[in-house]
Amino acid sequence: MRNNEVILLVDAYRKLHRRGAKLNLINIIDKTHPADLALLFRSFTLHERLYFFSLIKSNEKKAEVLSEADDNIIIEILKPMKRPDVIHILREMDYDDESRILRLLPPEEQQELLKLMKEDESREVEALMGYEEDTAGSIMNPEVFHLSEDLTVAQAIEEIQKSVDTEMVFYIYVTDERLHLIGVVSLRELILNDPKKHLRDLMVEDVISIRPETDQEEVARIASRYNFVAVPVVDDENKLIGVVTVDDIIDVLREEATEDLLQMAGLGRDSDIILKTPWETTKKRFPWLLATYIGGLIAAVTIGLFHGLLSEYIILASFLPIIAGMGGNIGTQSSTIITRGLLTGRVNPDTAGRIIFKEVRVGATLGMIYGFILGIIAFLMTYVIASNAYDYPLIRCIELSVAVATGIAIAMTLATFTGTVAPMILNRMKIDPAIATGPFVTTTIDILGDLIYLLIATLLVSL
Repeated sequence: MRNNEVILLVDAYRKLHRRGAKLNLINIIDKTHPADLALLFRSFTLHERLYFFSLIKSNEKKAEVLSEADDNIIIEILKPMKRPDVIHILREMDYDDESRILRLLPPEEQQELLKLMKEDESREVEALMGYEEDTAGSIMNPEVFHLSEDLTVAQAIEEIQKSVDTEMVFYIYVTDERLHLIGVVSLRELILNDPKKHLRDLMVEDVISIRPETDQEEVARIASRYNFVAVPVVDDENKLIGVVTVDDIIDVLREEATEDLLQMAGLGRDSDIILKTPWETTKKRFPWLLATYIGGLIAAVTIGLFHGLLSEYIILASFLPIIAGMGGNIGTQSSTIITRGLLTGRVNPDTAGRIIFKEVRVGATLGMIYGFILGIIAFLMTYVIASNAYDYPLIRCIELSVAVATGIAIAMTLATFTGTVAPMILNRMKIDPAIATGPFVTTTIDILGDLIYLLIATLLVSL
């Protein structure tokens, strides 16, 4: 749905609501796709969300809307509802969606709802909730369709036609009598083959599978690399216990990309931050800004140590912003490139050394180019402008311009090195490398860039 369509629909819903046209609202809600309804709910007030949600006729559609809605909206809608009504909606969902929604609720409410569920349903949901968040186990569907290796193609097709409740994808997973995953057959391969052939003769035995503890980001990477629409999940004994399907994989890719962008901007990991209250948003952003704040204070103290040099050659202070800015920008560029490379697998221990060397060469080359240009500008400023006011001799103007040129060249080279190495170190320490492009890299580069620049100026002036 395009933005202009969203605006038109939001206006239509509100006009009908103001007029009290309940029947018209019910009709328009029936015709609106659940995913579009979830999108529209972002633009409504709390009162409007609760009212429009209550007008949805079937529990099945309510379940589909909640499955697509943002976390904070789900909590708002479920909070005033009676527990039995919540259970009726949850029963229309896949187990992985039930698990995701229950995780949003307080522990006491989780237990209350689990007790109201049927025993087998409760057992399946609790099993999924037992896995850590953001793992394959937490997003897999345990109702995976599989067939025995002894079946013929005709029998397999008959079983498929009888299947209703299990997760059906484009692959048929083949298991032995102990449910060990031993092969996979595509639906296309199944339909095009001789009905009398056995599945064991058609299946691909080298099945790429994952464990329930596998990080969801790695699951998305595997699916993307091999162009899968589903990835089977097996336990330690290679027994088939679930499947992660393409709809969940797309959600993971979107969620991880959003988190990385937010972290690069120093905004934490909460993808719903735009929907939070001002106080919640303030609490989220405060720690990240505090890191930049402390770094700025350290940079101020560093510059203060050179007050004698700067008071005598005030022109040097004019170039501090450009040196810090250029260093911060090129460092962020390198950090972003490396972070993306780590996520896609293009940066690994085997390629790390070569990539670091390449990035440092790029940083040094750009540093020398900009350093040469800035050196000329600095010389003109000191010789033509500042020398008239402060009576700088020619040799002093040359020294100051060399300090500026060398300072920005070294700062940009060091920034590239820091921006390249920091994500790799954080990744090795099992910390999300996306945070390296936030306050860490920029603050470090600001401090070191100013320090190196002023040290070079002090050295040249003293000589």
